[in-house]
Amino acid sequence: MTTEPVEPSPADAPPPAAPDVPAAPDVPAAPDVPAAPDVPAAPAVPDAAAHPLAYPPAYPAAGPQLPVRRPSRPRPVLLLVSGLVLGTVLGGAVGYAIQARRPPTPLPPIQVALPSYPAWSVDPTAAAAAAPKPLAIDGDLRKLLMAAPAGSSAWDDYADKPSWISVGELAEHKGNSASLFKALNYQEFRRAAEINWKKDDVKVRVTLIQYSPDRAAEAKSRANGYDLKPFAEDGNGGVKVFDSPEYWAETTEKYYYGSAVAQRGTVVMQVEVFGTKKVDPEFVKGMAKQQWERLV
Repeated sequence: MTTEPVEPSPADAPPPAAPDVPAAPDVPAAPDVPAAPDVPAAPAVPDAAAHPLAYPPAYPAAGPQLPVRRPSRPRPVLLLVSGLVLGTVLGGAVGYAIQARRPPTPLPPIQVALPSYPAWSVDPTAAAAAAPKPLAIDGDLRKLLMAAPAGSSAWDDYADKPSWISVGELAEHKGNSASLFKALNYQEFRRAAEINWKKDDVKVRVTLIQYSPDRAAEAKSRANGYDLKPFAEDGNGGVKVFDSPEYWAETTEKYYYGSAVAQRGTVVMQVEVFGTKKVDPEFVKGMAKQQWERLV
């Protein structure tokens, strides 16, 4: 009987030796932790069975707890608005139903007086005579100026016959010509006519200035101011004579001054008198009255 060597099977082979594992380093011991303080015991909870109302039974948590929703209640404002709207609708419907059942009421007839005409015809000549006369100031102002008296002469280079005068020439009569020029245009100056003369030691200037209808009265009040003495019963203006002398523009020569101003419609009449001595008020009144009568 021969014996042959038999190779060991993998199952019968001895397990391989485990590799050498280094030893773990030494870990220092943890410090001692102080003991926790004594906690007082919780108070005893009374039995829930003895007090069912105070301690409702606990329900098992079957999922996330949802917030409890309170029942909705109608708001007072919403109720009030709803009541008002409903009341208006119902009231209109009831009123319409009542009015629809009533018979229509006819409107009263319109009371209008018919136009009436006179039985006789109007005389155009008599109607024109009864109508107010148009003012002469709407024509040529030069024809309304008084003429220079007999024995008078021309005063420097001023016009000694009724002539038209511009607003610039009118402003140059005074020393403050720039201010006067602005004032005349501000008062809505339209046109002017003038005449000048001198006799003995007296110099006279008569001017008719026409303004717009709304500014004539204002221009008259600014011509001489106030404190005017009347020169005629129907004269719309007055006379003023100054006691103190004044100086001619850009000269040392003195003069005494007196003037009269009046308004007729849109025309302002101004009579100016210059003298070497105090002007006689009666002389100014006489000149003003003569010129006023030509405007009436």
